[in-house]
Amino acid sequence: MAITKKRKVADEDNVYKNMGESEETHISNHLDEIVAAVSIAPRKKIQNKLPQTALLQPPQEKLHLCEEKAKSCSSSHEYEQAVRELARCVALTRICYGDSHWKLAEAHVNLAKGYLQLTGLSLQAKQHAEKAKEILASAIVPPYDDNTDVFRCSIELFHTLGRAFLSLQKFKEASENVTKAERLAKELLQCGRIVNEEWIDIQAQIKLSFAQVYQSQKKPKEALPHFQEALQYIEISRGEKSLECVPILKELAGVEQALGVHDASIKHFLQAHHIVLSGNPSPEEAAVSAHLVARAAVASGRMDHHDVAEQYFQESMANLKDAEGMGKAKFLSIQDDYCHFLQVTGQKERATSILRESLEAKVGVFGDLSPEVAETYRLLGGADLAQGNQSGAHKRLKKCLQIQTLLYGAQDKRTLATQQTVDALSKTPDVAARTRQAPKAKPAFCSGAPGRARPSTAD
Repeated sequence: MAITKKRKVADEDNVYKNMGESEETHISNHLDEIVAAVSIAPRKKIQNKLPQTALLQPPQEKLHLCEEKAKSCSSSHEYEQAVRELARCVALTRICYGDSHWKLAEAHVNLAKGYLQLTGLSLQAKQHAEKAKEILASAIVPPYDDNTDVFRCSIELFHTLGRAFLSLQKFKEASENVTKAERLAKELLQCGRIVNEEWIDIQAQIKLSFAQVYQSQKKPKEALPHFQEALQYIEISRGEKSLECVPILKELAGVEQALGVHDASIKHFLQAHHIVLSGNPSPEEAAVSAHLVARAAVASGRMDHHDVAEQYFQESMANLKDAEGMGKAKFLSIQDDYCHFLQVTGQKERATSILRESLEAKVGVFGDLSPEVAETYRLLGGADLAQGNQSGAHKRLKKCLQIQTLLYGAQDKRTLATQQTVDALSKTPDVAARTRQAPKAKPAFCSGAPGRARPSTAD
């Protein structure tokens, strides 16, 4: 049956005239607002004429299997396959319920969430959420009977669309859609259509989204109370030791760090770390978690936090000491952070010793021509310079310069800074005398790949 824009407006006017002050009235009044929010161009409402049994039997079973498989793939981190299953769910839902049923809108919302959360494809997420809006514009029509499921779908729709806009850095649109989701959830709670526990779950996600909108706009002061509320709701819903608290604790700690509230920041990073350890993490996960605590302690710049930094740097590196592959790369990265900590706390000789010992491992993991190897030569050259060893500083900084020139080009600011130091050192008496005395180097025969010269740890 075709529904024209004029007929639709008339139907809504009749609803306003006939509704009383009952709970149904409250829901229906708000439903008008949702219709206006999701409504775009009017379209024909298509109804299925097939018998119910013929419509639902095999496709319904396939739909259920696809939904379960999507959940399984998501849990197993097979994200691309999970999104493919969610796309199949859209097709099967259309077969089962038709083009104008709210369940098809729900399937599009689920696919939008999959694109956003599992693969980070924000534009695709936005497109499917907007398709869900179009479907709901046809699905939500008078009479307004039991529409609680439609309202739940609308909450998910607005929240998902808000997060898609956030990912696309359209902050005004993101805030508007998340606000709609929050208002609708509050209406449903007040009318008794959802229980308090469900409202708390919704609030946790909505407050987190508001916090991230402010954080993305570099407004940490505004983001802070929303992160705090999101954490409170998650702790009420899932418990204080739930793994779901961890990402919120880390984001909250990061905001506190940006605001200079370092004691609270360290406390929340520690709380997250203890929850991670309680969940039997992999060595890499435990190392990353401990590393965050150490870095928060260093960021405070306070001597009373130095012991905390030392403890968690050591814990982090111990988890990865015997790792290979990516674990080894992570270990070397954390070790470099630890050396920086040692330098700023006056333990320069210890830092230099660790850096010197790490050079060969870095060449093996990252390659000769890598930023990590260049940076190590730069730091070692700086250490030599601080100790008055101008000849050693020149030698190491020259190697750094060669790598930086190949990686970044001769005009990069990093290359230019190193070039300036090398040029200055070249004019010092010690380096100039050494250069004059050195015989011309003969090209070395190398059976390996051209350009591969593994540095000695004695360099």
